[in-house]
Amino acid sequence: MLDLQTQTREQTTVSTPTTQQTIQRTRGVVPQVETGSPQRVYQTKKAIFRTYQVIWYILGIIEVLLGFRILLKMLGANADSGFTSLIYAVSNPFALPFSGIVGATVSSRMIIEWSTLIAMAVYAVIAYGLVALFQLVKPTDQEEVEKTVDNT
Repeated sequence: MLDLQTQTREQTTVSTPTTQQTIQRTRGVVPQVETGSPQRVYQTKKAIFRTYQVIWYILGIIEVLLGFRILLKMLGANADSGFTSLIYAVSNPFALPFSGIVGATVSSRMIIEWSTLIAMAVYAVIAYGLVALFQLVKPTDQEEVEKTVDNT
């Protein structure tokens, strides 16, 4: 984890107003961040990167399924068709928790499921939140911390 070794840094300031000389010494502690072996840090970052990829891939599959669901309902597709019934059956577990939030707009055979659009937005926010959570546990080095802190 983190090794809390310290290094002392001294700063000397000399000021000479008129004939009197003042010397002020400031002592500070600079923590030394120990991140472990470079290979272990790389393996951890690689695992977190792969997790990001899995999260975004799963989100992509869910979004495509829900997108097809919305499109097929908007076009008034025949629910007895093989492809349409497959999309409805596979996407239903993802759309079901959000059904009833708002009513669907129905015009002849065309249906706009607003709750499915809300589901798509919520799943995207959840995926973004998971990736942000993994950012908190990602190992960092001193240069990355200083770069990030200086940019804010």
